[in-house]
Amino acid sequence: MTTTTLPTGATTATGRLPGAWGLGLRRGALEIRQFFRQREQVVFTFAFPVVFLFLFASIFSDDVKGAGITASQLYVPAMTAAGIMSTSFQSLGISIAIERDEKVLRRLRGTPMPPAAYFLGKIWLVLCTGVLETTVLLLVGISFYGVDLPSDPARWFDLAWIFVLGLTACALLGIAVSSVPRSGRSATSVVVLPFLVLQFISGVYIAIDTIPDWMLNIGALFPLKWMCQGLRGVFLPDSAQILEQAGRWEFGKVALVLGAWCVGGLVLCLLTFRWKNRREG
Repeated sequence: MTTTTLPTGATTATGRLPGAWGLGLRRGALEIRQFFRQREQVVFTFAFPVVFLFLFASIFSDDVKGAGITASQLYVPAMTAAGIMSTSFQSLGISIAIERDEKVLRRLRGTPMPPAAYFLGKIWLVLCTGVLETTVLLLVGISFYGVDLPSDPARWFDLAWIFVLGLTACALLGIAVSSVPRSGRSATSVVVLPFLVLQFISGVYIAIDTIPDWMLNIGALFPLKWMCQGLRGVFLPDSAQILEQAGRWEFGKVALVLGAWCVGGLVLCLLTFRWKNRREG
């Protein structure tokens, strides 16, 4: 009887490797353990959006005229959307670029582990961190800024599909953009800059009704604007719809755009992803 050692440390007595799904679960567990062992990364990942929420919600706390909410409440869903994108797009865009530069991807490519298992492991990681980040931000919003959890089951359903579609779209974009930096050292600047710009033109830091239409139209091409809008529809009263560019939540359009980005992000991944950096060909 032969025993095969798996890339993630698991063994099987049958001599046959488990499928991509089983290996992806093991890879995901490994990714999560490695993430939480890096204390600085954990603190920065979870604290960054929370600190910004405290800052903006404390500075801008007046009532929003005609919307039936305070400016602080307006920031909670917006920062939650930014937190989801941070733990998916930004995290994967930087970490995969670094792993490629350090030849981690090249070594994994040479193991019996199928490529799909590597990506499944990353998805499990961003799912775990995304859920935790969202939970932390909502707890802050409920505890300090008077945001109420949805009382309607339909709104909980809206929260679920916005989270899943938004996280998936941003994760796929993060995998795709990881091929842009020429080295792991330049990954942070290449990934963070467009993410920062998107936050300003998507209604995260600045209210939608104060952003020029041409900027909003650019922001509307990307997932973050629609995640912000969808989450505002989940957590804010209908009176706040007057702040939106179209004057309504547009849940159908939110689903359409996020779903399109899931498909488009997958296509981009297939077309651009590389196991080796550009210097190695």
